[in-house]
Amino acid sequence: MNGDRITAIILAGGYSSRMQDFKPLLELGGMTLLERVIRLFQAAATKDVRVVVGYRAPDLVPLLDQWGVGWVLNDRYQDGMFSSVTAGVATLGPDTDAFFLLPVDIPLVRNHTVLDLIQAYRTSGKSIAYPTFQGRRGHPPLISAGYAEEILLWSGDGGLRSLLRQKEADAAEVPVADEHVVLDMDTRADYQRALAKWKDYDIPSAAECMALLRERFSVKSSLVRHCSRVSELALRLGQALNRHGSRLNLKLIVAAGLLHDISRGRPNHAATAAGILLDLGYPAVAEIVEAHMDSPVPGDRPVCERDVVCLSDKLVQGDLVVSLRKRFQKRLDRHSNDPGTLAEITARLTNALKLQRRIEEMLGKPIDSFLSDPPREEHDAQEGNLPTEAW
Repeated sequence: MNGDRITAIILAGGYSSRMQDFKPLLELGGMTLLERVIRLFQAAATKDVRVVVGYRAPDLVPLLDQWGVGWVLNDRYQDGMFSSVTAGVATLGPDTDAFFLLPVDIPLVRNHTVLDLIQAYRTSGKSIAYPTFQGRRGHPPLISAGYAEEILLWSGDGGLRSLLRQKEADAAEVPVADEHVVLDMDTRADYQRALAKWKDYDIPSAAECMALLRERFSVKSSLVRHCSRVSELALRLGQALNRHGSRLNLKLIVAAGLLHDISRGRPNHAATAAGILLDLGYPAVAEIVEAHMDSPVPGDRPVCERDVVCLSDKLVQGDLVVSLRKRFQKRLDRHSNDPGTLAEITARLTNALKLQRRIEEMLGKPIDSFLSDPPREEHDAQEGNLPTEAW
């Protein structure tokens, strides 16, 4: 689903007074916030991108010209954000079906969120699509151009939100696996948090992983509990290995543990899941998920995140942590009369045992010390609550 006949209006006309710096030109990941938001929509095939400028417009226009993006001057920017909304909406033509609205200080929205909103708008029969994360509405809404005239005639009391509140019957909420839709940047502290999040932007947070499991892929509760337990055990092993000199990325371990079985039940589920995660923009997670069935025992190379997730998966049966031999025994018994399959299972068990011994050597103690579950409330076990220590 592409963005034909959809316009993206980026709001960049305000004073940035609480930030005490000019937001559109703040740097984030080697680009300005303005460039990052422009690229978001262009990457999602939204061909018509327009930026509303006002305060310090001469500083932005050369940058917009470089990107080949249209700009709209709001000469009433001192009246607040709604004046920039109306300035942008006033430029929409009859060939526009709907438009996004995104303030420049919400720069980390994920590409797949924009695509999900377009899909929902096309199929829901509604005229407004709001992204939601954990039940909270965020940005950018996708709004029918049919509301343009009402917006332009609105008194401005309460801003656009007040007007759209009257249109709830025509609105769809679109759950997205993107915590950034509810994170804006008003202060320097907000900016510092955005810089920190950018460092691991290609790793979904634990909460985003849970949204992918439950909302995007509708994974069964029993499998969610399994993935949560694998992730918890992998985190504990990763933390222990780091205390012994490893430099494992714990966020990567947690995310891969949570998402390793999103395609369970489909042919070649590890590779299928990896392809999905790659399309979502998570290449490092995809690489681990693709190898979670059988990670070759490291020789001289250090133990890596892939090894930890692979071993943890082999140590979890359902949502219970068990020994490797118990984990494999049922499959060995089931295929005892099938020499080919039996050899494959035996080889995988042998490899897992070698990997376990390698990690035990690094930790200086048997893996059994990690196999007793930490105390958990029954509700937590049922809900598959997530490991959050990595964050």
